[in-house]
Amino acid sequence: MKTPNLIAASLCSLLLTACVMQQPTDQQVTPTISQPVTTTYQANDIQKEYKDAGLTELTITTDGVKEQIIEHMAYTVSYNSTWNEPNWVAWELTREECSAQRGRNQDFEPDPQVKGKRITTHDYSRSGYTRGHMAPAGDMKWSEKAMNECFYTSNICPQDKELNAGLWEDVESRSRYWAKRYGKLWICCGPIVQDLHKNVKNKIAVPSHFFKVVCTEDKGKYYAMGFVFPNENCKGDIWKYAYSVDEIEELTGHDFFHNLPDNIENRIESDEQFQFWRRRPRN
Repeated sequence: MKTPNLIAASLCSLLLTACVMQQPTDQQVTPTISQPVTTTYQANDIQKEYKDAGLTELTITTDGVKEQIIEHMAYTVSYNSTWNEPNWVAWELTREECSAQRGRNQDFEPDPQVKGKRITTHDYSRSGYTRGHMAPAGDMKWSEKAMNECFYTSNICPQDKELNAGLWEDVESRSRYWAKRYGKLWICCGPIVQDLHKNVKNKIAVPSHFFKVVCTEDKGKYYAMGFVFPNENCKGDIWKYAYSVDEIEELTGHDFFHNLPDNIENRIESDEQFQFWRRRPRN
């Protein structure tokens, strides 16, 4: 795990030093990410905003970032009305949910719960970016309502076409595999916004990167890890973009899996080897 001084120096110079992977043949891509863009908005007490603050997947948003907590049937979104996209989206995925075969919805709609300006699908037209799901449709096949709600524009971001159909989708598929294998997976993902001047039609901030963190429990022990992808056509495999949860917290300012006991949270979030996640499929 990197020392706090090294991480601070890296962030100030817009350079995060790559962590050492368990297999030296996997060359990790080092994201150049500055501290998240913030506003003068005073963040609410997130713990009191949730209807069920005991859910493991829920996240405490970094201080000073504007947000509206919106709870849908299958996921919770921290919506940023300055960016007009989520700070993060969190949900629990189970083995049973992964076994459903419902068809995919195709209609993006404004989120009726968003306060103020509501983004429509037309705001993305001819932007050069795809409508990138945070909570994916592939995780919502167990319910028509869950499927419909995951197409709310509060759940999408401007995403590079090749990333959306490439490694981002690979991690979504791998997450469903982990949920099937271990019975349950807690997931949180979202954009990293560096430059508010880079936007779609002067409305939607274009992320420089995307993050995803996952956590599960197996035989009484918890495990967690995450990924950071530049918003571009990323090459290689997903493990080149793997990071500890601690590192992604440093990059985003968010606090993931905070409802776990501190001794468990501290241990799983510092893991940089990812041996548990790289296990071969069971026979």
